[in-house]
Amino acid sequence: MPRHAAAAAPTTEAPAPAEAPAPAEAPSAAEAQGPRSKSKSGSPRQIPVVGVVTEDEDAQGALKPMDLNSIITLLEETAQDDLEEQLKSVKTLVQYYQNGFPLRDLKQIFKILNLCAEKIENKPPFLEPAYNIIKLCGLPFLKKKVSDEITYAEDTAKSIALLGDLMKIPSSELRIQICKCIVDFYHAEPPKKRITGYQQASSTYKIQMAEVGGLAKTMVQSLDLLENQLVEKLWVLKALQHLSTSEVNCTLMMKAYAARGICAHLNDPDPSGQLLFRSSEILWNLLEKSSKEEIIKQLSNLECLLTLKEVFKHLFTRGFSDYDRQLRNDILVITTIISQNPEAPMIECGFTRDLILFATFNEVKSENPLVKGLKLSNSYEDFELKKLLFNILVILCKDLTTVQLLIDGKVVLALFTYVKKPEKHKIIEWSAAQYEELQLHALATLSSVAPLLIEEYMLCQGNARILAFLEWCESEECFFSHGNSFHGTGGRGNKFAHLRYTLRLLRAMVHLEDETVNQDLCEKGTIQQLIGIFKYTISKINDKEEAILLEIQSDILLILSALCENDNSRKEIFGTEGVDIILHVIKTDPKKFQSGLGYTVLLFSTLDSIWCCILACYPLEDYFLEKEGIFLLLDLLALDQKKFCSLILAIMVEFCDNPKTPVHVNAWRGKKDQTAASLLIKLWRMEERELGVLRDKRGMIVDTRKPLFTSFQAEQKIMPMPANCPTIAVMDVAENIRAKIYAVLGKLDFENLPGLSTEDFVTLCIIHRYLDFKIQATHKQRELANKSWVNFLARTSNAKTLKKAKKLQEKAIESTRYGERPPNAIFHQTDIKGLNTTVLSGRVVAVESTPARLVGGPLADTDIALKKLPVRGGALQRVKAVKPADDPKNVPT
Repeated sequence: MPRHAAAAAPTTEAPAPAEAPAPAEAPSAAEAQGPRSKSKSGSPRQIPVVGVVTEDEDAQGALKPMDLNSIITLLEETAQDDLEEQLKSVKTLVQYYQNGFPLRDLKQIFKILNLCAEKIENKPPFLEPAYNIIKLCGLPFLKKKVSDEITYAEDTAKSIALLGDLMKIPSSELRIQICKCIVDFYHAEPPKKRITGYQQASSTYKIQMAEVGGLAKTMVQSLDLLENQLVEKLWVLKALQHLSTSEVNCTLMMKAYAARGICAHLNDPDPSGQLLFRSSEILWNLLEKSSKEEIIKQLSNLECLLTLKEVFKHLFTRGFSDYDRQLRNDILVITTIISQNPEAPMIECGFTRDLILFATFNEVKSENPLVKGLKLSNSYEDFELKKLLFNILVILCKDLTTVQLLIDGKVVLALFTYVKKPEKHKIIEWSAAQYEELQLHALATLSSVAPLLIEEYMLCQGNARILAFLEWCESEECFFSHGNSFHGTGGRGNKFAHLRYTLRLLRAMVHLEDETVNQDLCEKGTIQQLIGIFKYTISKINDKEEAILLEIQSDILLILSALCENDNSRKEIFGTEGVDIILHVIKTDPKKFQSGLGYTVLLFSTLDSIWCCILACYPLEDYFLEKEGIFLLLDLLALDQKKFCSLILAIMVEFCDNPKTPVHVNAWRGKKDQTAASLLIKLWRMEERELGVLRDKRGMIVDTRKPLFTSFQAEQKIMPMPANCPTIAVMDVAENIRAKIYAVLGKLDFENLPGLSTEDFVTLCIIHRYLDFKIQATHKQRELANKSWVNFLARTSNAKTLKKAKKLQEKAIESTRYGERPPNAIFHQTDIKGLNTTVLSGRVVAVESTPARLVGGPLADTDIALKKLPVRGGALQRVKAVKPADDPKNVPT
């Protein structure tokens, strides 16, 4: 959103004399525009003229070197009697450098300034010379040589950084002068008198040195010292407003947590109104020129959001000037950016509820006192506000906890008030162009909000409203749209933009797969209506609106696919008219798929609609075959467009279940009399080359142990994957087209395939054995499993085998130990004493215990029973001998 230039409430600023500190005053109204507006009107940069200074000119020059060391020595003396002399020496310095400080003298001058500042607390007269030195810092620095800017860069950066440290001195006049000096960095006036042998440093030199010295950071920190001093705070904010035009300074301010500190005080009392304007401008710059994520993180707290909420409410309900409305919109944009952070407590602070109220109060009557009697005008600022409120609804609804607030605010009903044809001769608060843009924006917002509120959507008769609006979009009723907005792109002078966003909304609803919504749509004749709209768009396609109409056609096919999938009765409604529009798309000139206008997306949607709207409905399949649909699919397959191959082959596999299909497949001929079988085999070889499968020059298998093994599989490392993820073997079948080619050729019985070369027959043999080569891997796994089971049985039935396995296990454990035991190491035995199992123990051992009725309770008849008390109380009991039963299964183990 473009930033708005705004003027603050008028204030006055009296000029300060050079000899005395200026009175405490707020920045003037003329300066409220900030650095952006002033930079536009600034004079163009002039290239300085380099002059050669002779020794005679230097001797006779107006600015001779001054003995600054003697002043420093004098100021460092602590004798009380030297006060007058010290002040006089500094006053002489100020008079001497009244046209600006040379870069070579800055280090000593700022040392003098620092000494004066240290004396202010005990000797207040030093305030005036310190003030005057700082004032002269606002003038351009002077250089004698072109290289002075580089030579004295470090001294200059440290000197300018000292200005921020001087903000700690509790003097209002001094602090204000420091801020004025910083502002002068950006639009300083040239000195009145030109000094022989010197020229001004470049206009951006001070700004660059301020960045190097980190002045912005210390100025942010100084805000903590000015809690109840409004005038000084306004001046600091003005200085920060200028400093924040630099990315370097914004980064420094971000590290000093400027965003949080400034935002938390947006609502502080300020009769001039400048605090809010300057603070919002700084926040804007921080978001634009530093880490946006970090600034959002600093602002995503309850304190900042409560402040923003109160400021926005005040400006929304009580702001009547253009300036107030501009600020209101700026605050809303900042809030919108913050709301993108899911951790921002928008709901907890009540801001979400208020924003929903403000977004809908014009369309849905509310008794809330915040909006009672409130009305928006058709001014540019209020129009922008309405769009911003629609926009923030889309962001807020991403948090599912907002759903109930959207229901309470009747958001769906409010947005649906725009889903209707414009009424003639009705006085509305928006102009025709504004209403059209809001209408499109409301449709776009509904696409995000309505799927979350299905019940509200159905209560508002959402399907009926959409279909009625679609009918108006298709009608020939005269309507001249302006098409002058983002949402109106491609819709000037027609209804295509309205049609596009209405179909997007309908697509979002049908893809929820909610049977109530889809059934209601079908009962209202949606399938026939969409087919009619598709035919209408075919007749309207031209070069100017081609892209938008292709998008409309794609959405129509996707909606039809969602409605007809898995429902043969709806496929019958789709009928031959639907098949005709699919065939129309498939017949598109292949060259258009490279145009970038959307033909590729349309073709994908068309292939999807074949899958969902035709397959498994035999009358439509037969009609598709009669209209040479299979021929058209094979023509697409022959284009060698890999992005289409997988989907086309999947459709072919399903179509081959129809007994009429193989005849059509075998009858097809491509370029150079190519047959379908030859084409499929060629695609197989191309796929294997891309996968890196080993074949010789004649196409024969090189590695018989791994006939289908790819280079990708060889490089693939073993990675742990969740149980719900498909395995690599499954993905191999799903992603490459070999399995689909095998399936199609399998439906053709691998026999009597016309037009094959010798190489094709070799490849066909491999394809024919594709499934056998895949069972081969399965056999290997079964062999390993059987071998593992045999080893397990051997260990359980043969004591020698078990001992041998145990020795191997102990050897493996020992091989993992250190060669020499580290000092203080704890040795853990690997044997478990008293273990009577005949298998190697794992982490968990399942034991089927003998029933308690046979052994007399827990731990009975054991040695440990004599030493420990029973677990569940009561004395341990021995049981009488149990007589063996006839059934061997009942004998206790």
